Amino acid sequence: MKTQTYNKGELKELKVMIDKEAMESFERMAKYTKTPIQDLLVIAMKRFRSSHGDFDPNSSHNK
Repeated sequence: MKTQTYNKGELKELKVMIDKEAMESFERMAKYTKTPIQDLLVIAMKRFRSSHGDFDPNSSHNK
């Protein structure tokens, strides 16, 4: 996982508010792994997306 590249290609900013405990957890993980927090959040979002394709009307899960 550490050798993979995340956030490649065109980027788009996303500003979100999340609970303090979740944010502090991601900050600790980023510091411990020396992985940018943006990469950790992208990994989490991509895993959510792959597990919940039924939320996306364009997903093959819904065809």
